[in-house]
Amino acid sequence: MGMHVAGRIEDYALIGDMQTAALVCRDGTVDWLCLPRFDSHAVFAGLLGTEEHGFWRLGPAHGPGARPAAATRRTYRGDSLILESEWDTPRGTVRVTDFMPPRDSDAPQLVRIVEGVSGRVPMRSALRMRFSYGRVTPWVHKVEGRTVAVAGPDSVWLDTTAATFGKDLTTYSDFTVAPGERIAFTISWQPSHKGQPAHPEPENALAATEEFWHEWVEQCTYHGPYREAVVRSLITLKALTYAPTGGIVAAPTTSLPEDIGGSRNWDYRFTWLRDAAITLSSLLRTGYREEARAWREWLLRAVAGDPENLQIMYGIAGERELGEAELDWLPGYENSAPVRAGNGAAHQLQLDVYGEVTEALHLAHMTGLARNDYASLLQLKLIRYLETHWDQPDEGIWEVRGPRRHFVHSKVMAWVAVDRTIKLIESGDADGPLDKWRELRDDIHRDVCERGYDKERNTFTQSYGSKELDASLLLIPQVGFLPPDDKRVIGTIEAIQRELSTSDGFILRYPTSGGDAGVDGLEGDEGAFLACSFWMADDLAMIGRVDEARKLFERLLALRNDLGLLAEEWDPRLQRQVGNFPQAFSHVPLIDTALRLTASGAYGG
Repeated sequence: MGMHVAGRIEDYALIGDMQTAALVCRDGTVDWLCLPRFDSHAVFAGLLGTEEHGFWRLGPAHGPGARPAAATRRTYRGDSLILESEWDTPRGTVRVTDFMPPRDSDAPQLVRIVEGVSGRVPMRSALRMRFSYGRVTPWVHKVEGRTVAVAGPDSVWLDTTAATFGKDLTTYSDFTVAPGERIAFTISWQPSHKGQPAHPEPENALAATEEFWHEWVEQCTYHGPYREAVVRSLITLKALTYAPTGGIVAAPTTSLPEDIGGSRNWDYRFTWLRDAAITLSSLLRTGYREEARAWREWLLRAVAGDPENLQIMYGIAGERELGEAELDWLPGYENSAPVRAGNGAAHQLQLDVYGEVTEALHLAHMTGLARNDYASLLQLKLIRYLETHWDQPDEGIWEVRGPRRHFVHSKVMAWVAVDRTIKLIESGDADGPLDKWRELRDDIHRDVCERGYDKERNTFTQSYGSKELDASLLLIPQVGFLPPDDKRVIGTIEAIQRELSTSDGFILRYPTSGGDAGVDGLEGDEGAFLACSFWMADDLAMIGRVDEARKLFERLLALRNDLGLLAEEWDPRLQRQVGNFPQAFSHVPLIDTALRLTASGAYGG
């Protein structure tokens, strides 16, 4: 067997059912799929290794070990998460439609329908399931004409009308498709101790999936410019929401590198309070209140009983223990090792999350989401915690693994938490010591302006007393800490443009000072952080540099892959997307910037 190398990160399409997700490459290979949940073990982990670690390839006939050619065209079917890939071959044209039907049951399915468009095209399906992230070869056998792969607690069933045969621990199907002919392949997960899952109905599932997305997108209240980019981002955020609990994953992948070949590889298949809170704000601003309600319920369950020990992140059902381990049998994406499962940052102190959570609850309240007394109670508890902890050093928004510092962004977000809670009390929907907390709000504000601001350079700094800058300072005007026309705000924006900008005008999170273990206690560099670049566009619009903001926004949109998807970062040297993919923390600010540019009259309307 030849070595199979994963595609570039931007070569992948996302499909999913709001419980898990798969990544499909341009050539028709599914290289990543965890079953039955986002954070379960992968059955296809070829993305982080070789073809030995599991894949499912479906496309025009190709030799063993070879990958088929990339599809000639691919697109999502309208505003949905149904992927259509077409190949023009010497023998004719063929279309493959890939999707995962949104489900009420616990039997996830991945459906692939092959359709002849013209001519007669020889096709091949090669399915190699490897459980436990590529480590375990399952027992594959036939049960009443269905192929089933069993390993430990899991079983995956393959159903198709095409003939199949096993060879080299892989299930193949070779067939020819004529115009108008449709041949479906479906895999379904089931606990191995149960009997057979129901027989799939691929065509009905396709119609139901299309209907689901059509109805969901119809609820979108945004109709301004860039609607296509906004809607695709919203669909992506919905796909990252775990439907049974309302938890939102930061990304459906683990260990896609921020620095190709390096060790900045983390597992993002969890719910960060920060990412989830900003995701919630975008959904609320575009009319999606049901998701907001479900997330608020998730939050109250996750935090319940122990708000004093608020974690920065939880599992998608609210789990607290997310132990980090290294999967040393996987060589990593383009040899970026180690591959990690779990995330040890869960117990870090990041004071800014109190602000993000409070802001999200505030927005839910302001947009008329039905009042929840426990949510108000939680908000008051969070402020009581901040009263005695806001002035402590923390690990900050970027989860640095170096020593704790007094990060300016963390203090600003503590101010936000207190400010929004004061507003809640002022509106009469909660009770609390107003005078005391107004004083606290003033104290935090004064402290930041005195200790987090460098008078000589007229800029706020990453932490108290530091010279470094940090892109999170761009949020100061956006959260209302200071008005956009304040000279310190303008000075900060200009300093970040000068010192943290790549040649393309994209923004780095902070200086990683090449190779040396810098502020974050890690080796190596990273790419331009896409969220920070969108924040810059926002700030430029806020200070009246609307034209510049729009140009930067359009340059950022041009970094999306052909399907409108973004990873976490952009590597300006390699001109490639890097980091976990697709990333909520990139798609949320895309939506926010589009809304802000529209509101700022960037389009004269």
